[in-house]
Order: sequence, then structure tokens, then C-alpha cells
Amino acid sequence: MSTDTSARNDVVVPGRLERFLQSNFWYSFKRDKVAIVSFVVLVLMAGSALLAPVIAPTNPYDLATIDIMDSELPPFWAEEGEERFILGTDDQGRDLFSTILYGMKTSLTIGLCAVMLQMCLGIIIGLSSGYFGGRIDSFLMRVADIQLSFSTMMVAIIVLAVFQASFGSELYSQLAMLMLILVIGIAEWPQYARTIRASVLAEKKKEYVEAARVMGFGSGRIMFRHILPNCLSPILVISTVQIANAIISEAALSFLGLGMPVSQPSLGALISSGFEYIFSGSWWITVIPGIVLVVLVLVMNLLGDWLRDVMNPKLYKG
Repeated sequence: MSTDTSARNDVVVPGRLERFLQSNFWYSFKRDKVAIVSFVVLVLMAGSALLAPVIAPTNPYDLATIDIMDSELPPFWAEEGEERFILGTDDQGRDLFSTILYGMKTSLTIGLCAVMLQMCLGIIIGLSSGYFGGRIDSFLMRVADIQLSFSTMMVAIIVLAVFQASFGSELYSQLAMLMLILVIGIAEWPQYARTIRASVLAEKKKEYVEAARVMGFGSGRIMFRHILPNCLSPILVISTVQIANAIISEAALSFLGLGMPVSQPSLGALISSGFEYIFSGSWWITVIPGIVLVVLVLVMNLLGDWLRDVMNPKLYKG
């Protein structure tokens, strides 16, 4: 008896890191070169954006450091380029490399915050719809259907144009980031709600939910502490893709003049401000931020596709 007890005491329970390294998720990641490259590129871009105040040679928001005489200088490898401007300058004389770093930070901030808003709304509505069912489910899903019938861009253009026309460009430039987050976030919540609802309909019939009801737990505790943790896999996959979609939406709105102002550049605002110079020879003002935007969205979509395959055993082939 004592031997069995000592044997049980000698069993070493693996830590979280060790369990993660032994998981199928990590094993699949190590075998997928596309996922590894995409993750590394995304980390480098996000890290560069986060550390923009440290990495950037100049602050594009500081007017004292900007000289209009330096406008439209080509990248340093071009014939008329200067070494102090690695990627050249824009039409205002700002260092394009620094402006891209700050612009990427702005785009990522809008994308992340908009997706967090989508997630909060979608999770609450999807959980309520799937758990309670009946008339609540019918009403919430009809609202989601109506929301999905309108294009995100169409809703965003109408709302932002009306706001800008009603309150003026000066106030709009101060609230541009907040407005973009609200409009993009509110317009895309049905994606989460419908996915969560489908997962809840399957989970609420399982024994652990019935046991929680028998123990007298309230609906809120059952939904958020018991059912929701088992529905996180599809949320993770959707979030990866939705961040990329939010960044594209912000870039498109900025290109149309309804996004971030020139004084607070995002990637879309940079592309828009340099588009009129592309045929005059200053192609780098638009092309280089455009390439950065494409690479950022591409690596996010590639990671999203990989996550979808790994989280769904029926799709993942190993």
C-alpha cells in the first residue's frame, strides 16, 4: 500500500509550457513552413509598429522636424535618393519609413479594437440567442440577417460621410479613430454571433450544462463560465481573419477620404495621399505603403487559414 502511495507521489505533472510543447497545435505549427514564416513576419511588423517611437528615425507628427524642401525624395537606392531617408519622403517632406511605422501602428490599433468590439457584441448576442432560443433567438437572428444584408463599406461610408458633413472636418479629424472603430466593429458583429450561436446549440445539450442547471447555477454563469470556454476555437479563427478585414476596411475608407486625417496617417491614408503623385514619378509614396498593407493582410489571412485547418480535424490533413 505504501509503495503505491509513493509511486503516485513520484508522478510529475507537466507544466503548461511542457503540455503546450507536446500538444498537436505546436506539432502542427512546427511542420507548417508557411505558418512559421507568416507568424515571424507578423510579429516583426507588429513589433516594429509597437516600437515605432523608438525605431523611427523621425516623428512624423512633430512639425518641427519636417522640412518641405525634402518632399518627394526617392528611396536611398535611387539616383537622387539620400541615405537619411531609407524609403524616401512623402509630399510633405516626412520620412516615409517613419510614417509607415506610425501608420501601421494606427491601422493595427483600429483593426484590433474594432475586432474586440465585434467579439464582445457577437459573443453576448450569440450566447443569448443560442442558449435561450425561442423568440429571443428568432429576433436576434433576424437582426443579424438584416445587418448582413448591408455591406460594411456602404454602412461605413454613409455614417462617416454624414458625421463629417454634420460636425465638420476639424471635429471629425479628432474623433476619426474612434468613429472608425465603432463603425467597423458594429457592422461586423453578426459573423461572431452566428458562429457562437451554432456552437452553443450543440453545447447546451451536453451533460455538463444539465449538471450546472441542476446545481442551481444562473444562466449568466452557465453561458460565460461553462459554455463559452468550449466555443473559443472558432472565435480565434474568425478573429484572425476579421482583423485583416478591419484593416482593409480602414484603408479603403481612408483612401476615400473618410478615414484617418493626413496629420495622423494610417496605411490607407498614406496610400491615398500619394496616389495623385504616382503618375508624376513619385511612385514610392503610394507603392511602398501599399506593399506593406498587402503583406500585413496576407500573413494574417495565411495564419487564419492555418488555424482553421488545425482547429477543424476534418479539414486538417497533418
